[in-house]
Amino acid sequence: MINLYTDGAAKGNPGPGGFGTILEFKGKKKELSEGFRMTTNNRMELLAVIKGLEAIKKSGWEVHVYSDSKYVVDAVEKGWIKNWVAKGFKGKKNGDLWDRFLKSYYRHQVKFHWIKGHAGHPENERCDQLAVAAAESDDLQVDTVYEKEYYAKGS
Repeated sequence: MINLYTDGAAKGNPGPGGFGTILEFKGKKKELSEGFRMTTNNRMELLAVIKGLEAIKKSGWEVHVYSDSKYVVDAVEKGWIKNWVAKGFKGKKNGDLWDRFLKSYYRHQVKFHWIKGHAGHPENERCDQLAVAAAESDDLQVDTVYEKEYYAKGS
């Protein structure tokens, strides 16, 4: 079994953002993080899960995802994502990331757990630190899909 802890952050929402992810397997931990110059908190929360799942190279693992994002946890656990897929994500934000998420999600046996953010959970606090540091770094990537949509709206 692999434990996957995640968090996302955005300064301004939209604004500079980042994600933090911790993979835990057999007592060993691997941290991942990355920052983007223009994005949203929800995109970073979802990308944290995606990057964690994509980092698991072999298929078929039991993966327990711990996230403080109701958006991500409820979309999967309450089955919202099934309806979104059936409608081709019409009218839904972040369809590009949800599509990417599903590719990794179906490779494993994934169970989501919601945890309260900023409540002292050690891995969640660490993921928050990673996400904030990534959002504040000088090496920010371009969230191409988001920026294209954002600037097309004249925002």
